Amino acid sequence: MKNDLNNIDTLGTLLAQIADLEKQASAIKDGLKDAATAPNGSKVFEGDLFKATVVEANRSVVDWKQLSADLGITAEQLAQYTKTTAVFSVKVTSR
Repeated sequence: MKNDLNNIDTLGTLLAQIADLEKQASAIKDGLKDAATAPNGSKVFEGDLFKATVVEANRSVVDWKQLSADLGITAEQLAQYTKTTAVFSVKVTSR
């Protein structure tokens, strides 16, 4: 694909707009979370078109580095069970 400057500028503009919209959405979500976790706070919020529900969930994450150190697993042993795959991304920066 040739470097179509119009497409690149359009992509950059769209990504900047998305970033701004995500920032706005995050601020609203933070406000809803704060309201939901306040004493006697509601977990459900309704607008004219949409309803938002704040859901709390616990997440557990294994500290693989510490676990392997505690079990005496070497870097070479870990490498035997490590799968590597190619991942492609497009990075856009302003000029």
